[in-house]
Amino acid sequence: MELTRDEEDILKGNQGNAAAKSMKILVALGEIYGAKKLIPINSVQIAGVSFHNLGDPGLEYLDELAKDGRTKVTTTLNPAGMDLKDWKKLGISEEFASKQHKVIAAFSKMGVITCCTCTPYLVGNLPRYGEHIAWSESSAVTFINSVVGAYTNKEGGPSAIASAMIGKTPEYGLHLDVNRVPNIGFKVEADVKSLPDFGALGYFIGNKGKGKIPFIAGIKNATLDELKAFGASVVTYGSKPIYHMESITPDAAKHSMPSEVITVTDKDLKDSYDALNDVFDEVKFVSLGCPHCSIDEIRRIAEYLEGKKVNDGVELWIATARPTKVLADIRGYTEVIEATGAKFACDTCMVVAPLKGRFENVATTSAKACFYCRGKNKMQVKLGSFEKCLDAAVNGRWS
Repeated sequence: MELTRDEEDILKGNQGNAAAKSMKILVALGEIYGAKKLIPINSVQIAGVSFHNLGDPGLEYLDELAKDGRTKVTTTLNPAGMDLKDWKKLGISEEFASKQHKVIAAFSKMGVITCCTCTPYLVGNLPRYGEHIAWSESSAVTFINSVVGAYTNKEGGPSAIASAMIGKTPEYGLHLDVNRVPNIGFKVEADVKSLPDFGALGYFIGNKGKGKIPFIAGIKNATLDELKAFGASVVTYGSKPIYHMESITPDAAKHSMPSEVITVTDKDLKDSYDALNDVFDEVKFVSLGCPHCSIDEIRRIAEYLEGKKVNDGVELWIATARPTKVLADIRGYTEVIEATGAKFACDTCMVVAPLKGRFENVATTSAKACFYCRGKNKMQVKLGSFEKCLDAAVNGRWS
């Protein structure tokens, strides 16, 4: 890989230890994937923020980088392992909270904006069409590549931090147009009309198109929230972190239906729901916001819950970015929601919080959450609409 004089200087350690370590990571990554050069980026989003995933070795690495490392571009964080302010209300231990705060402090020292969310595009970190970035979180990467049309690979935590320190990333993978071409097609004949329907569709397409880029026809309308739910699901279950949806995503018009085409029927959608849902009636945990809830989703939750109470045997979390929670405060949604006994979980979510062993099951609108809650936290799962999940929170049962 060809380096400029300045890049060589950084690699030699002449601009500090953190910069040198970061350049070594980027050069190694570029050489592995055959990149010819580093290219400038305009923003970074870092995953691997929860102490639950990092542990003490990860914290030590961050502390070392923070001694002299500073970000060169706008950089935000993925969800942490807890609500950074109201962690006690969510049952997080003081020991865990202390370590998580140290993680956030290290990132802050580096110049990272410590807004912890998987939907940074909703709270100010929004790339332009065609812009090159270096983001980590799978659902965010998929949304940005597909719906916005910016260019990013799915970075690991260390490579994202390295890109933030240098302001560049190796030019390979999804930074190249030749690697963004769809190679499997899906003709959707199923009636896809709700948030969990888009999640179930993502489950089907992800499993059928593992390692491929899907081109999807037949979806007539899709909201921002439905597209973020679909992207989170399709990449979780196997596709590359980019898709093209005819007449909906910006680059779909550049492409045509690939030769391999799979039809998606109502039966396929039902079978996807059956695969995602476990068998249980009594609900213990309801968690909404994977990816993080938008302000419109919080509005819907507030309107549906107004005048109701969460069942004594159920914990209800609304996961969202802290700036979105501020908007909810202003609009009065927070007061309505918290009056029911529900809890906001800012900065975190059910995927990265240390929840294993706390709840035996969960009801959610997210197919991605089903995957991680079942596999990582050993919970039984139910996928359904906001209405079904909120009814379960109020009644204590899935109906």
